[in-house]
Parts: sequence; structure tokens; C-alpha cells
Amino acid sequence: MILVDLNQVMISNLMAQIGNHTDAKLDESMLRHMILNTLRYNRQKFHNEFGELVICADDRNYWRRQLFPYYKAARKKSREDSEMDWSSIFNSLNKIREELKEFFPYKVIQVETAEADDIIGAIVHLEGRDLNIGEPILILSGDKDYVQLHKYANVKQYDPTRKRWIRHADPEEFLYEHIVRGDASDGVPNVLSADNCFVVNTRQKPITKKRLAEWKSTENRNEDVQRNFKRNEMLVDLSMIPEDIKNEAIDKYKSDDVNDRSQLLNYFIKNRLRHLMENIQEF
Repeated sequence: MILVDLNQVMISNLMAQIGNHTDAKLDESMLRHMILNTLRYNRQKFHNEFGELVICADDRNYWRRQLFPYYKAARKKSREDSEMDWSSIFNSLNKIREELKEFFPYKVIQVETAEADDIIGAIVHLEGRDLNIGEPILILSGDKDYVQLHKYANVKQYDPTRKRWIRHADPEEFLYEHIVRGDASDGVPNVLSADNCFVVNTRQKPITKKRLAEWKSTENRNEDVQRNFKRNEMLVDLSMIPEDIKNEAIDKYKSDDVNDRSQLLNYFIKNRLRHLMENIQEF
């Protein structure tokens, strides 16, 4: 199966359309074409080896933000300060996502309060194998958070934006370092820094290689480091997804409720997707 991080596909195509023109008016028709063409191109490229697309979509009001209020807070502020009309942009992206659910012959999985990471993590932990047996799984995303899932022998990852494979020699070591160092892009501080350090623009305390090695043993972590380690583990380790979210994602993944291809032609005509219609068999 090909697990698609839909949000990343959408945002990368949005940025390709807008470029440096942050005050540009969004062309919804062009954005729709670009997103669908990305899905078509990568399905055509990988379908024979990995099978069908499973589209994994973000929901709103992430459970991580409920647990940790500073999660992705800087992104929200950046959007508020931006010249771009993010309300209009998200309306268009949500509309295209709903069209995929209604008209396309793929599973489109969305779970309340979950991100695509949670859905992909739940499916991979279910279907991943220590030996290279079973169904091959391709994660279609450039997000380094998925490197932790490379520990399974039947899992690979491809970045559709940069058109390159993502590999790591030691996925479990990557996950440990990711927990200790945090993730600035998501507003997750390292284990020596306060919860709100990115919000109040406090510089993080550096993590040395010596400390990184010492903290592999819980006995070498003081109370604050251990508390922050557990904070980060919950936020970045995809095996820590809440049970109710994981179970709902798996139930939807196992469901046979998938559209047939009969609606595609009328959808393409209605949305004037003339160039894509020439390759409709590739969807």
C-alpha cells in the first residue's frame, strides 16, 4: 500500500503555486489540478510495487495540542501574521479533501483530533514486519518523523516533493535522539528546555553528545529531564498514539467502504480537468 500524507502533498503544491508571492490570490482550480496530478504521478510510479493509495488526512484540534498547548503554536502565529488568506486556503484544501472522499476510488482516512502521522503510524505498527515479508508499505512524505517507522523491514519512504528516497541506518536511534532533541518545527523543545521556550523566544539549552549517550539510561536523567523526556515521547513517538484514535484509524483502514471508478469522468468534466482526463486510467 502507498500511505499518502495528504496535508504535505497539499501544502507543497500550494507553495509551488504561490511561490514568493505571499499576497497572491489562490487559484483553486489550478491547486486542485496540481494536487490530483501529484497523486496520479506517484500512483503511476509506485503502484506496481506497492499497490493502491491510502490517503491519510489531518483533522482539526489536534489531540497533541490538547495535551501540550504549545504544539505547533509558532505555525499558527506565523499564519496569523501572514499576508496570505489562510481561511480561504484551508476552505479550498478541505473542499479538495472532501472531493477525494466522495469521488475517488481510494480509502481516505480522517479521524477526529488526529493528524496524518497518527493514521500512518497506526497502520504501519499494525502491518509492519521485522522481516521483509507481507505487504510492502510506502510512506509518501518528506516528513522525517516517519523515519522511526523504518524499523520495519517492509516499510520504505519517498519524498514526492524533492523526488528522493528517505533512508536511515538506525531508526530506533533516530527516535531516541528525536525525543531528546525535540522538534522545533512542531514547537517541541528539547529535554533541557521549558515547555514555552519557542513561544517566549527563549534559547534552548544545548544537548551534548555526552548527555545524549548518558540519558539512554533512565537512571542518569534527573527529575526535570525525565519529565521532559516523557513529554516529548508522547508528542513524537508514533507508538504512543491514544488507543481510541489508533483503533478508529485501523477500523477505517480495514473497512471495505471504497468508491468505484464510475464517478471519475463526470468529476473531471465538472471541474474542467481536461489535461488529467487524458490520463484518467492512471488514477
